[in-house]
Amino acid sequence: MQRNGPTAPAGDRHWRGSARLAVSCALLFCAMALLVDWDAGSVSPLRALLWVSLSTAVGAVLLPPWVSAGPGWLAVRTPWRRHIVRTDALTAVRQYDGPSSHLVLRDVHGHRLELDPRILAANPLLWHELDTGVRRSLERGTLRQGADVLDRLGHRIDDEALKAVLRASGLS
Repeated sequence: MQRNGPTAPAGDRHWRGSARLAVSCALLFCAMALLVDWDAGSVSPLRALLWVSLSTAVGAVLLPPWVSAGPGWLAVRTPWRRHIVRTDALTAVRQYDGPSSHLVLRDVHGHRLELDPRILAANPLLWHELDTGVRRSLERGTLRQGADVLDRLGHRIDDEALKAVLRASGLS
């Protein structure tokens, strides 16, 4: 009889396409810069290195964060850092609206994580892992601020999923 091992962490299923777009934009920028420099007759190895370096910086800035989750944790990895928060030991959740809406999660260990709530809406497995951890935080009494924020977000995600199912089935 085989035992089921630990499940693989859930990840952002749209990340590869966004990363491909970021790399494509950086490569296009590099090609266009080198082409314009070559056409002007001023390209040199040092200038080419400058354009490649600037293109690498553009790619790093455009690269979206990789969000993954597992039982009791949520992680956001950028090209520079990795932030991990324990979802089963959350203390506060805040949502900041505006031009770039984002969630800020804090746990009892002092770790802080920011992420775009649209990533959770687009990835049901990530949302499920976060929701399960939040329920454990509520049971343990560590989550003191922001349960209502996640409740509203959960309702919005569920409403969007229901609308998608109804559209796919032709009932709406």
